[in-house]
Amino acid sequence: MEIERKFTVKSLPQDLADYPCHKIEQAYLNTDPVVRIRRQDDEYYLTYKGKGLFAREEYNLPLNQDSYYHLREKADGNVISKKRYVIPIEHPAFAADYTENIDCHGLFVELDLFEPPFSPLIIAEVEFPDEAMANAFLPLDWFDQDVTKDPAYHNSVLSRKIF
Repeated sequence: MEIERKFTVKSLPQDLADYPCHKIEQAYLNTDPVVRIRRQDDEYYLTYKGKGLFAREEYNLPLNQDSYYHLREKADGNVISKKRYVIPIEHPAFAADYTENIDCHGLFVELDLFEPPFSPLIIAEVEFPDEAMANAFLPLDWFDQDVTKDPAYHNSVLSRKIF
């Protein structure tokens, strides 16, 4: 199960270059349900995602390079390229009434800097182990709008955008 919140950002962290960065390319074979292929650095995946904007099923299967490029030729719409920085959240904050898993560690911001034609779009995603924690999470200072439930910010919708 994938449980995540998405945010636009006000500003980038000053120490961005200190964090791991992955080059990602992804394309969509189908958008309802979502069937996606992804190259992340030198790894390749086929992903199925169920319905939902906040919590949904997600299954990842490994692909090899040849399979990835074979399927990419069959993809619809835009191929999405982005750089993803993985930033640990050292001291996550939660709503005052949230007491479960309050000592949690291991939350990360996946900060996506989209390449043309989608730049200057930047999206920060945070995945959670459960919906209660996701709902109680207080955004970081450098986050802007919560766009979790806005389909316009989902990659599958961006793949169909006409320029």
